[in-house]
Amino acid sequence: MPLKGRLTEDMKQALRAGDKARLSVIRMALAAVKQREVDDREELDDAQIIGVIEKMIKQRRESAIQYRSGNREDLASKEEAEVEVLARYLPEPLSDAEIDALIDEAIAAAGAESMRDMGRVMGQIKAAAQGRADMGDVSARVKARLSGS
Repeated sequence: MPLKGRLTEDMKQALRAGDKARLSVIRMALAAVKQREVDDREELDDAQIIGVIEKMIKQRRESAIQYRSGNREDLASKEEAEVEVLARYLPEPLSDAEIDALIDEAIAAAGAESMRDMGRVMGQIKAAAQGRADMGDVSARVKARLSGS
């Protein structure tokens, strides 16, 4: 089932179950997807929807950090609960070994030898790791590997 259909079905289930917190998060995700479709004037595929959800998760994690620094544990907990609901719609995360293998493959395929080749390496990795790894972490690993070469 496409991801948008899964979100819609889960919204219906949350509505029937009376799970207001989950229902709110799923509605928010569907609204963000719909807004992006209106902005782009095209229907989003699963990869693009994953991108929208990743952005939402990143925003909520940053908000939780800000709330904690402001001694608002209640709001930070709410943001983290939303992250948990949204994370269910992302593909299974890659392990550290799988990420390292992807980096090795991309470096070999791009013939990368220095930091100048970082863009080509990241381009190849992004397609395979989209939604399955923190691209900031992957970027730091690639940078360390290329500067150490």
